[in-house]
Amino acid sequence: MKRCKTFFDIEKEEQWLNEQLQKGYRCTNISGLGIYTFEKTDKKYVMRLDYQDYLPKKKFNEYKGIYEDFSWNHIKGSWLGGIQYWQKEDDGQNQIFSDRQSRSNYYKRLMGYSSGLAIVFLLFSYMLYKDSGLYLAEGLWSMEGSLFWKAFLFETPFALLRLLPAIMAVFYGISYYKAYRKYSMLKE
Repeated sequence: MKRCKTFFDIEKEEQWLNEQLQKGYRCTNISGLGIYTFEKTDKKYVMRLDYQDYLPKKKFNEYKGIYEDFSWNHIKGSWLGGIQYWQKEDDGQNQIFSDRQSRSNYYKRLMGYSSGLAIVFLLFSYMLYKDSGLYLAEGLWSMEGSLFWKAFLFETPFALLRLLPAIMAVFYGISYYKAYRKYSMLKE
């Protein structure tokens, strides 16, 4: 079974993947385009997601080795950084962050990830909008009657596409704020 889904919140993605596991579908692959591949299973599994910054290959192999020593199977992730997908059979010890400090470090890494993406999308938005507005049709606002409405309705989907980077910046900004709140609660 294949599902196509996009997430802006790593915790919601983890929750959705675990819901699929509860329905009896084990994740076998995740493509970069958000296509999740599942297979039917009778065993109970659990999935956890972690975010890691760039790790040299040797450190990445050590990182993977530690998790694999505790029966976690690495589904997807790269030594270049990003979200790491871990899955294992449910044995009652299903947390990858065993103490307050490791959870705190996780949220700190997640804050860096979210803020970095928010800034990139914000800069991209600025580059798109600095010389023009959302609507690029020349003379659109001087048109009248049905000609205006036809041109306006035709241009609107393109304007919404141009707005997408700003929307992404907002989503990643919200993700940063959520991670910051959880990080600050763990620090208290």
